[in-house]
Amino acid sequence: MIKLEHFSYQYGNHTAVNDISFELQKGEIVALIGPNGAGKSTTMKVLTTLLRPCSGKVTVAGYDVEENPLKVRENLGYLPETNPLYTDMIVYDALLSIAAQRLVPPHKRQDAIQQAAHQCGILEVMHRPIYSLSRGYRQRVGLAQAILHQPQVLILDEATTGLDPNQIREIRDLIVKIGKDRTVLMSTHILQEVTAIAKRVIILNHGEIACDGEITDLLSQLSQTLKRDNITIEDLFVYHTCR
Repeated sequence: MIKLEHFSYQYGNHTAVNDISFELQKGEIVALIGPNGAGKSTTMKVLTTLLRPCSGKVTVAGYDVEENPLKVRENLGYLPETNPLYTDMIVYDALLSIAAQRLVPPHKRQDAIQQAAHQCGILEVMHRPIYSLSRGYRQRVGLAQAILHQPQVLILDEATTGLDPNQIREIRDLIVKIGKDRTVLMSTHILQEVTAIAKRVIILNHGEIACDGEITDLLSQLSQTLKRDNITIEDLFVYHTCR
């Protein structure tokens, strides 16, 4: 569902992402992590067609991000780090506007909104202005707009930033639920989220893939390398980004 082949991106003379390749299948929830400046957001912006790759091939749901950006967007849901909500709008009106922008047929918009609201647990706030909602509920609305058109692929960039512990747990559970029949690529700086949500992790460092694999396998390999038991995801992160 997501495939990058020898993908690179440069900002002027600075190489943000250097010749990376990976593939995600349907039903996978994969965490993309790394220190600031590792290339995570750049990779996600290319996947969402906000940037064009400088070299290599990037496809989403079988469509090339350069050749068919509109088809990519039809099959993609995106929640950026800054939640793209017009806070003066009523929740229902905001979702109705997004449904129109997503080209959901008029006769299907009501059902699409109802289904997304039900999945994201926001039915009780549908007629409230967004500015009156807690940050946790705003994130739920952000997720609802991302899945409104039933995309095959979901890109989440720091979806739980700024939430309190209860809100983080709620959003984690929500991501797991809506990711059961989708491909989800998520970035996060909260390493506990990785093991709570994803089974696979890709660590970027200096624009390159430092490691990629099932979390349990990577932790086991690291434990053998360091001759230690109880290796954590934090240990894995430090080992691959601070050497």
